[in-house]
Amino acid sequence: MNALFKLTEPTGRNDTLAFEDAVRMRRSFRGFLDTPVPDDVLREVLHDAQCAPSNCNTQPWDVHIVSGAKLTGLSERIHAENEAGEFTPDFTFEMADFHGVYGERKDAQGKAYYEAMNVMRADKEGRARAAALNYSFFGAPHVALLFMPSFGDNVRTAGDLGMYGQTFLLSLAARSLGGIPQTALGFFAGTIREYLGIPDEMKMLFGISFGYPDEVAPGNRMRMDRAPLSESVSFHR
Repeated sequence: MNALFKLTEPTGRNDTLAFEDAVRMRRSFRGFLDTPVPDDVLREVLHDAQCAPSNCNTQPWDVHIVSGAKLTGLSERIHAENEAGEFTPDFTFEMADFHGVYGERKDAQGKAYYEAMNVMRADKEGRARAAALNYSFFGAPHVALLFMPSFGDNVRTAGDLGMYGQTFLLSLAARSLGGIPQTALGFFAGTIREYLGIPDEMKMLFGISFGYPDEVAPGNRMRMDRAPLSESVSFHR
């Protein structure tokens, strides 16, 4: 009972957005101010995320918030590994695996991003630099790195982490903060584990860079649309 009370305890804040506004205003930001998020606000976001559902209430998320000098050092390590081509992912990921309409949506997002960054398709060096902004956390003052234990084929656990991540992102949006989920950080799971002293049995799925959005950053010029419900939802009655 005490644990439940702690999770649902009123914070006294009344300046958060209504649910519908937070959901529809949430977007992936690719540019942040260097202003840190106050600890009390960050803890409220984490309390919200802790309320995410999970299979059999296992709550399998193991979240590491990295800020300040530690974040700078981590960025330097990941950039070095990226330039050396030293990838240490826990899970496979291949962009070419997206087929049909899913690949079309992926390509549209990539095109919009590089155009916002004023990088032409033939500019391979420019595209590489724009992609590497992932490893500078897009200038965010914080990153949340989401690790999980491994169970079976990991699908259900990964789904739990997805629900945690979405709750985290919506809580940020409700407080006029921004974030971006980054599976690209998962390419360096081993490097991140070593740098932060995380046990090998904890597997990294993705990270979320977050903070106060820089509305004039080039990466924030774009906003992707969503498919109509008719393409995603079927009603059976």
